[in-house]
Amino acid sequence: MADRLFDLTGKVVLVTGGSRGLGKEIALGCAQMGADVVIASRKYENCVQAAQDLETATGRHALPYAAHIGRWDELDGLVSAAYGRFGKVDVLVNNAGMSPLYGELSSISEQLFDSVINVNFKGPFRLSALVGERMITDGGGSIVNVSSTGSVRPNPSIIPYAAAKAALNSMTEGLAQALGPTVRVNTLMSGAMMTDVAKAWSPETKASSGKRVALGRIGEPHEVVGAALYFASDASSYTTGATLRIDGGIP
Repeated sequence: MADRLFDLTGKVVLVTGGSRGLGKEIALGCAQMGADVVIASRKYENCVQAAQDLETATGRHALPYAAHIGRWDELDGLVSAAYGRFGKVDVLVNNAGMSPLYGELSSISEQLFDSVINVNFKGPFRLSALVGERMITDGGGSIVNVSSTGSVRPNPSIIPYAAAKAALNSMTEGLAQALGPTVRVNTLMSGAMMTDVAKAWSPETKASSGKRVALGRIGEPHEVVGAALYFASDASSYTTGATLRIDGGIP
């Protein structure tokens, strides 16, 4: 029964930020359940490598596509490429994100602020609008927005990022109403994960981050896959506008 509920055979999944980290793990998980995948990220060579890795591991088809998710005018091309190759998109995973470091709050430039908002919120909105309306025409689909626990537990080092992810959470609920009843829209809210960014943290930062949560450790990227598959598949057929925390138990 579980295989049937989570089966994605014949489905097409578009994953932004799909060349590394959580996005790469989600893309691989969807392919392992039978989906063909569009892998979008800023660097084409990284998309190509991730697509090759996915095809070798699963035997499914993968389309690499370079796009800056924060740039509105690049998203129409991404959607056209996905539909041109596969004829449809059944699942959109808005995973791409960025949270650059900064010093004093007054040192945050307008360009940095706008870039964070654009990648984490504006791009997902535009992609959801473009793909969601086509999903309605095609009979339905699922949109999964990847957020962060920073959106509900912000700290001084991530204020623009946390605000953008909070906007993403709000957008999820609005889009669930706007695109229903045939398109479901949900949020996967991730805690600290051992991605490329976290690997650069100091041992002290890693230890303190792990100690703050109930499970006593930082998560691994593959540990979000089950939640992503739930939202992508018919297992969540009566779930929309929801937020699921995958965070080890934040206080």
